[in-house]
Amino acid sequence: MGRRRGADRVAEQVDTGQAELVPDPDRPGSWTLLLDGAPQSHVDLTDPTHLEFEYVRRLAAAIDLVAPAGTPLRVLHLGGGALTLPRYVSASRPGSTQRVSEVDGALVELVRRALPWPADARLRVRVADARATLTASREASYDLVVADVFAGARTPAHLTSVEYAAEVARVLRPGGFYLANIADGPPLRHARAQVATVRAVLPRACVVSDAAVLRGRRYGNLVLVASRVDPPVAELSRRAAGDWFPGRVLAGDELDRFAGGAAVVRDADARDSTPPPPGIFSVRR
Repeated sequence: MGRRRGADRVAEQVDTGQAELVPDPDRPGSWTLLLDGAPQSHVDLTDPTHLEFEYVRRLAAAIDLVAPAGTPLRVLHLGGGALTLPRYVSASRPGSTQRVSEVDGALVELVRRALPWPADARLRVRVADARATLTASREASYDLVVADVFAGARTPAHLTSVEYAAEVARVLRPGGFYLANIADGPPLRHARAQVATVRAVLPRACVVSDAAVLRGRRYGNLVLVASRVDPPVAELSRRAAGDWFPGRVLAGDELDRFAGGAAVVRDADARDSTPPPPGIFSVRR
């Protein structure tokens, strides 16, 4: 059973750790999901197009730009959390068909109970491992694959290899896009290796992040956008520059230099992503 701490805060043990739902004091109807103290999702139940986390806004910008506004898409979400992006897609692209793969069944039930998403027959949430979901998916069946998978604030090793990336490429339609949230810090070895690995199968790519993260000055999130076709670099650059927390886009020669020298990761040598620095996710209690 869940237990309440403070006003409406909910804490509950789920399959992958201790989950907490914390009400946003500045936005009624909004909540932050934390797992073992690490922020995983922020959702506004009254306005699903409000996106609090900067990396989520960058993912959403890519979703906005890869197809004409309002066009329904077929989307596979690897990692569910509190379903921030599935809710966003349902609101911004009505009629989209979405599948969410979340490995933590207890977390899915907590979110379903405490932060229910609107009933939509086209939005299906399944308890499953992300890679197993890819393996079971039909070839060329999705316009978008969005990956935001963390266990203990680290991306599991089996979701970092070129064999995994090849499965992503297999399920994407020819003009489809892969969007991934990558977390890393100085000297960005994991992020550089992920860019090299994904580009081995989806060669047209760009990365969106904070300038300080890209320069290796601090730990943070990098959003990778990859496809067989060119990503909307100019439009993404404008969106990133105009964000509450401005970001930069690396593409072309800049992205080549960023990934230069990084080896492609294979299943045999894959490792979990870089752990975050101690104390980075401290929050008010």
